[in-house]
Amino acid sequence: MSENVLHLDHLTMRFGGVVAVNDLSMDINKGEIVALIGPNGAGKTTAFNMITGVYTPTEGKVVLNGQDVTDRRPDEITKLGVARTFQNIRLFSSMTVFDNVLTAKHLRRTSNVFTATFRLNMKEEKRMREETLELLKIVGLQDVKDEMATSLPYGQQRRLEIARALATEPKLLLLDEPAAGMNPQETEALGEFIKEIKEQFDLTVFLIEHHMNLVMGISDRIYVIDFGRQIAEGTPAEVQDNPAVIAAYLGVDEEEGVQ
Repeated sequence: MSENVLHLDHLTMRFGGVVAVNDLSMDINKGEIVALIGPNGAGKTTAFNMITGVYTPTEGKVVLNGQDVTDRRPDEITKLGVARTFQNIRLFSSMTVFDNVLTAKHLRRTSNVFTATFRLNMKEEKRMREETLELLKIVGLQDVKDEMATSLPYGQQRRLEIARALATEPKLLLLDEPAAGMNPQETEALGEFIKEIKEQFDLTVFLIEHHMNLVMGISDRIYVIDFGRQIAEGTPAEVQDNPAVIAAYLGVDEEEGVQ
């Protein structure tokens, strides 16, 4: 039996009179790569914001590894093993590549103000710096570790943002449009990179993405939402032939059919 990592139980998010997510339920199991797709404005990022504690759902529950985390803060969610990247890259622009990742590593530190003041945390700090360098080697950024993060080419900035998420030692990695702004070659390389880190770090991956070649190439299952409501779920083959999905993307009335 598959181990459930994330369960969304009838989530609804209202902003005044606007229903951004409407009665959304889904399950993600350990080791899967699951995609959440839908037209612009469908409610995908709002769903991510509820999972990561940015928003508290108007109704419903977020259950992580069997634990109700609906009302938890973002930092608490991260410490429970959830990491996230964003559609618009959010690196620390005044820091080097190395320091961007090291800063994320500090989430897991055990030292406190007392031990830091008296330099009793030197062993832990040394370990974190070694782990940061090793992580940069794994993601292919060790040669640019001393460069300013925002000086990197776009594709490497995306990779750095994922590396920074990995530094928090997640079990569930949420990727919000990781291929945004990438050309086809970069997108293909990103797909291989996501599959590699999933295996190497024993991850479960949940991603929002508009690049259908990437979604269809790496996903085990796909959920589709439109106007905040789920309209389809299944394997890539099942989803791409679903009339409701075709109608949502092409703007065709489902009752009229798709020619």
